[in-house]
Amino acid sequence: MKTQFTNLFIKKFTKYQPFLLLAILIATASSCTTEKALDNNLDTTLNLASKQYSYLMRKLPEGKYPKTYNAKNDKLETSGSGWWCSGFYPGTLLYLNEVIPNDALKNEADRVLEDLKKEQYNTSTHDLGFMMYCSFGNAYRLNPKPEYEEVLMNSAKSLASRFNKTVGCIKSWDSPGDNYLVIIDNMMNLELLFWATKHSGDSTYYKIAVTHANTTMKNHFRKDYSSYHVVNYNVNDGSVKKKRTAQGASDESAWARGQAWGLYGYTVMYRETKEKKYLDQAVHIAEFILNNPNLPKDKIPYWDFNAPGIPNTLRDSSAGAIMASALLELQNYVDAEKSERYLKTAQTMLTTLTSSEYLAEEGTNGGFILKHGVGHIPENTEVDVPLTYGDYYLVEALLRYKNR
Repeated sequence: MKTQFTNLFIKKFTKYQPFLLLAILIATASSCTTEKALDNNLDTTLNLASKQYSYLMRKLPEGKYPKTYNAKNDKLETSGSGWWCSGFYPGTLLYLNEVIPNDALKNEADRVLEDLKKEQYNTSTHDLGFMMYCSFGNAYRLNPKPEYEEVLMNSAKSLASRFNKTVGCIKSWDSPGDNYLVIIDNMMNLELLFWATKHSGDSTYYKIAVTHANTTMKNHFRKDYSSYHVVNYNVNDGSVKKKRTAQGASDESAWARGQAWGLYGYTVMYRETKEKKYLDQAVHIAEFILNNPNLPKDKIPYWDFNAPGIPNTLRDSSAGAIMASALLELQNYVDAEKSERYLKTAQTMLTTLTSSEYLAEEGTNGGFILKHGVGHIPENTEVDVPLTYGDYYLVEALLRYKNR
């Protein structure tokens, strides 16, 4: 019986072998074409990005930070240094100057850093990782000046002041009563704390980061490894009061940028601790994203994986850029099969993001690089617009791909 089955299998396989080989060849050719197209356009895209930010900086009022651009009235929307996105603009300038030296961009980054440094003492926000590590962290990496180190250490102290031992998390949004709100975005701010322990020898920051990540891993994720946006804890005993969304489609939906924050955050956790549970978590999140039936073929997600109206709803280029950057790091830590898959997915994402659909033409889009970002649909703010964090993570992903 076994021999008959084997012979039948061989006969069937031989019959269809030409078609299987053709399918493999087509898939391989498609993959190679995607990689080649991205490689060919890489330097052109980075040059365009540099020109766009040269244009953007000339439009920016002194003391202001770019947020987004309203094409309808040709208006650049800005913020002060206390806005959670303030670090992305100087961070992008530093990335661009790193790959394509440009004195004007470097001088602009230095100017902005001088203004931004006052936020090192800001204890009213959990976003000091975004604000100070994406900016001063890159500045210190490229030029380890003592004054940059001082700013980063003070920023870490300010961030650590928002940690609550009972809850086991860094507080995200201040709220009244016994409410203690933590959002998945906060995983992105932990890298600053790991840096602080490395540079001070004080393990307090490391322990806070690990505790926050463990609590988040326990309470923020569903069985399929999708993430809630917001968890409301009871500050008195650390119990979970409610799990909900703020920027997603519904409390039980998978807000795309939230999934990206989780993927990136747990990849960093593994890099910094080498604990396998964080690698497993990052892989689980990656698999949720990549296997999701609502992930389009070009791999740029809808603003929410469960958004009403799919496929006739908005994509979020910022989420795609964050995911691409995270996957390009994560592929270094996994087995060969997953590594190849994550790399190919990141290539597809970057190929899409650097196409005319998402990449702005020179002198357009207010000077921003990416189009079609989605900020906060439930509040109807920053919808289908360029976003500074979309630009930052796109350039980071392009540099990671270029230097891989």
